[in-house]
Amino acid sequence: MKTKILLVDDERDIVEFLKYNLEQEDFSVITAYDGSEAMEKMAENPDLVVLDIMMPKMNGFEVCKKIRQNNNYQDIPVIFLTAKGGEADEIQGLELGATDYIQKPISPKKLVARVKSNLRRYEGKKEDGSDLIKEIEIGPIKIDKKKYVVFINGVQNVFPRKEFELLFFLAGNPGRVFNREALLKEVWGADVFVVDRTVDVHIRKIREKLNEYADLIETIKGVGYRFKNVE
Repeated sequence: MKTKILLVDDERDIVEFLKYNLEQEDFSVITAYDGSEAMEKMAENPDLVVLDIMMPKMNGFEVCKKIRQNNNYQDIPVIFLTAKGGEADEIQGLELGATDYIQKPISPKKLVARVKSNLRRYEGKKEDGSDLIKEIEIGPIKIDKKKYVVFINGVQNVFPRKEFELLFFLAGNPGRVFNREALLKEVWGADVFVVDRTVDVHIRKIREKLNEYADLIETIKGVGYRFKNVE
């Protein structure tokens, strides 16, 4: 069965051009031209979504958020393809759960390469069993990966996807120090370009949500971060 790609952009000429090139690589391509139609097409269970940001009815950020709120779609790779080039937009997209962020204009070959890279990482994650651990409990913190929620002293908190995955990874390796490069590789993937500052932004936001337990995530000056080993 062919890998199915959902391609979403309100510019029909771009959609047709990219659709043709993806089909040449033996992908099956579903298309949508606005955010509402994109959510309807998710019912066809695509394996990956390529998503524009600036669209009518519902923008790409809203679509990505809705995708990640649905348990059936939580792990599907989402690639933002957009003319918006600001770092703030990139960070917002990644915080909402996008797995990659590509600026227009882009060559079809580059898009195909990034699609394949995201699919390989997604399949590798399933095969190596990294999703087998579904719950971590350490000190006052309980992290439920199945529901993508964090309990702090029994109170449920919802974290944006990448904040959750970063916390889950650190808490799953208590006492170990990870530099920014290692965290980018483990949480965002080796093939996805994300600036080092993204890790710092996510750590700061995680600490804000942990509130009185913010010091569970320690900064090791000049090295990186670690989650405290709580007895």
